[in-house]
Amino acid sequence: MALVFLSLGARGPTPTETLEGLKFNLTETPETEIHQGFQHLVQTLGRPSDQLQLSLGNAMFVQEQLKLLDKFREDARALCASKAFSTDFRDSDTAKKLINDYVRNKTQGKIVELFKDLDKLTEMMLVNYIFSKAQWKKPFDPSHTCKSEFHVNENRTVEVPMMTTGGLETPYFRDEELPAPQCTSDGSAPFILPDEGKMHDLEAKLLPETLRRWRDSLQPRTRVHPLLPKFSISSDYDLQDFLPQMGMGKVFPPAAGQSGIKDAEALVVSQEGMEGAAAMGSNLIYKTGEVITMHFNRPFMFPTLSKDTQSIIFLGKVTNPSQA
Repeated sequence: MALVFLSLGARGPTPTETLEGLKFNLTETPETEIHQGFQHLVQTLGRPSDQLQLSLGNAMFVQEQLKLLDKFREDARALCASKAFSTDFRDSDTAKKLINDYVRNKTQGKIVELFKDLDKLTEMMLVNYIFSKAQWKKPFDPSHTCKSEFHVNENRTVEVPMMTTGGLETPYFRDEELPAPQCTSDGSAPFILPDEGKMHDLEAKLLPETLRRWRDSLQPRTRVHPLLPKFSISSDYDLQDFLPQMGMGKVFPPAAGQSGIKDAEALVVSQEGMEGAAAMGSNLIYKTGEVITMHFNRPFMFPTLSKDTQSIIFLGKVTNPSQA
């Protein structure tokens, strides 16, 4: 979303390269229609929901001597839910605190320090944030959480707190093509457990059409007994390393020195639910009567989806739950 926001105020070849880097076909979908589509997405995701607390938006931090064009300011507000803040980047410590405090507040403390340093020559910073909090439809009982083995790989095993609940009535599907069994609590947070040695196959084929096929193939009201490790995830990425690979090499050349091309994520999964700003053995998946037991004691993936739009909000992979 931040890159679409960037294209909104750009001129020359930048909008085309940015949007095509995001795999939009500008011949089939005009730029105006793309921005209107993201406006609809922001409005849809921001609707109040009893099951999911979700807030997202954008912000511009602009060097105080610069004046934004009124049309850009209005388009940014209407299409991208963006606010603008006058900022003195020459006082980099104060500017850094202003931006980090803003992000920490909007993500309810999950992203504490988006930037550790800021270049004093920065003229504008575009920030995109998203915060999500959901409850399990049937929470895990903390008294049933116990220490259990998690097999990081065939040579390493760690001990983690493993959450469990009784038979849960939930959609379930096993994909024999990958293969990757899957279970989900309400359709918005599928937990995907690939077979031994199939994680790379799963990552290569985790495309929108794959998720749609899984969604359409889910068998409703299946009795599933999940055993899931309690874990948290935090990470940050320097997008300067990735954007040129997406076809945006002219906008973000390796030596460009852009300030703040960065992404940070944090997510916590516990007995109460999910909050975020993504062994080997024959007994991992088995049936006991009519109940399917899924033991997440080896690496697994979980996309968090918007039920209204089926858009991926977070995408996580757990390889070692003992490491935050």
